[in-house]
Amino acid sequence: MLNVHNLSVSFGGEYLFEEISFRLNGGNRVGLIGKNGAGKSTLLKLLSKDMSLDTGTVAIEKDVKIGFLRQDIDFEQGRTVLEESYQAFTEIQALERKLEKINQQLAERTDYESEGYNQLMIDLSDITHHYEILGGYNYQGDTEKILLGLGFKREDFQKKTETFSGGWRMRIELAKLLLQRNDVLLLDEPTNHLDIESIIWLEQFLNNYSGAVMIVSHDKMFLDNVTNRTIEISLGRIYDYNKPYSKFLKLRAEIKEQQVNAQKNQEKEIQQAERLIEKFRAKSTKASMAQSLIKKLDKMERIEVDEDDNAVMNVRFPISITPGKIIAEIEKLSKSYGANHVLDGIDLLLERDSKTAFVGQNGQGKSTLAKIMVGELDHTGSMKLGHNVQLGYFAQNQAEYLDGSKTVLDTMIDAANEKNRSKVRDILGSFLFRGEEVEKYVKVLSGGERNRLALAKMLLQPFNVLVMDEPTNHLDIKSKNVLKRALQNFEGTLILVSHDRDFLQGLTNKVYEFKDKKIREYLGDIDFYLEQRKAENFRAIEKQQQKKKTAAMEKTTGNDFEAQKKLKSLKNQLSTVESKISQLEKDIAKIDHDLLMDYDATIAKADFFDQYQGKKNTLEELMERWEKLSSQLENSTP
Repeated sequence: MLNVHNLSVSFGGEYLFEEISFRLNGGNRVGLIGKNGAGKSTLLKLLSKDMSLDTGTVAIEKDVKIGFLRQDIDFEQGRTVLEESYQAFTEIQALERKLEKINQQLAERTDYESEGYNQLMIDLSDITHHYEILGGYNYQGDTEKILLGLGFKREDFQKKTETFSGGWRMRIELAKLLLQRNDVLLLDEPTNHLDIESIIWLEQFLNNYSGAVMIVSHDKMFLDNVTNRTIEISLGRIYDYNKPYSKFLKLRAEIKEQQVNAQKNQEKEIQQAERLIEKFRAKSTKASMAQSLIKKLDKMERIEVDEDDNAVMNVRFPISITPGKIIAEIEKLSKSYGANHVLDGIDLLLERDSKTAFVGQNGQGKSTLAKIMVGELDHTGSMKLGHNVQLGYFAQNQAEYLDGSKTVLDTMIDAANEKNRSKVRDILGSFLFRGEEVEKYVKVLSGGERNRLALAKMLLQPFNVLVMDEPTNHLDIKSKNVLKRALQNFEGTLILVSHDRDFLQGLTNKVYEFKDKKIREYLGDIDFYLEQRKAENFRAIEKQQQKKKTAAMEKTTGNDFEAQKKLKSLKNQLSTVESKISQLEKDIAKIDHDLLMDYDATIAKADFFDQYQGKKNTLEELMERWEKLSSQLENSTP
């Protein structure tokens, strides 16, 4: 499908990667990994042609369609969910505009016998045929099905995209990619902003996808569940193995161990040869042997051990002072955004040293409650902080608050006070900003580098309670592991909003699920929560099945006769309508064929256009009738 050969990219004289080559085939689900700034997003932009190549080639087979899910989704303001989703069908919409223009001209003109009018009719037939081939009569229905499958409700379809959270907008973009029927999907951190249920849905979709996928993700569990191949970018090279992430790490470690052992053996061989050369060189009878050994060493291909980029953050969150036993007390708290009620009558008590996770679907109020706790949003009801509570807050979009025109060092100095200004360079060093890197402008940093800087900046303020909203977005896997260890060692109170199952595992001892404007407490970690939710779902299924059985028994003893009579009538009506639709479709297809074969003779028939349009109008009415009957039948079926 796609072949990359000797691809190189450099910035400021330094190579991100140099002369890398690989091939993507159908069924490949590739996890593209590497530290922040290694060039992962850049590689996806090159493959999608968002960026031009420096050197090398990217060869794509003819007619292969590539879909690219970017990190930063930029929707046009004012479009509804449906209108934005329809952007997947640019070619169909262009044909619709052409058809509308031709139909308008046909309605206005009266020169029926002219060459121009005849050409319009030919164009109408050609464009209509192309429109049908592309699925012009089905795309609106397909769009609604995909949106409903992704969790949207019909009442959401006409809402503006800007009224939705980042996770829901990501779903709209995913819907567009699915509707385009691409052969290759390039996904740049697709799980950022997605809730756990959405991530599980995406995993299922990708596992059933027949095309090629390349995914940049720092979600270890997601990579293990989805990918069957891993490509790592490290120190300008790539390492490519047909294994998912965890198996790749194990295999890579085994290969490196073999390389180290082979290098040691080779080094012993070289040292032995050098000793013999030194010994034989001075003897005339052995000089030829010495020369032979020298030539052998010159020709020997030295074994190299793959280098690892093991630079990681060094993070420690010290607490400022010890707070009182009660951290926060919330009673009957509610929050609305206009007509949108997010939280309703929330009660919550947080105690010192507790480790709490906020989970649930996007838009259910997790980030809203976090912002209320740190004083960023007004609300109704009561929210009291305890004695000596000092909050440290990491917002979901914390990196967006950084000034792109400042350098990394200036960003930190401006946020520091007299007591910690002297520690700025040490803090930056622990977050991997060393040497000349502190003079980089914020605007040139990758998403992960910006998040690291935002975390470093947070350490300049005193706190004993950490409120962190999606802190792992954009962080590479090694940095995430370091952050997780730092939070495990944090002696204060922790509140985490996150969709990253692997990150949450073993980090919290209490979970609050946000759903339907309320919260529900689970006294355990994320694994316990997921186990409970699964069990609940099974119970719900059992209850639904029991209700159906009870309802069926009641119908057999009561109004069974009337229900069966109504059901039979609906089925008969539906069968009649389907038969008429089938016949009309055949009639219209025959007329279309006659138009293509002998246009003049076909339109010469009496009242041709009226009859032709009449059939199409009747077909449309029958389709609407079929839809209503199908809906009634579905609701009437026990």
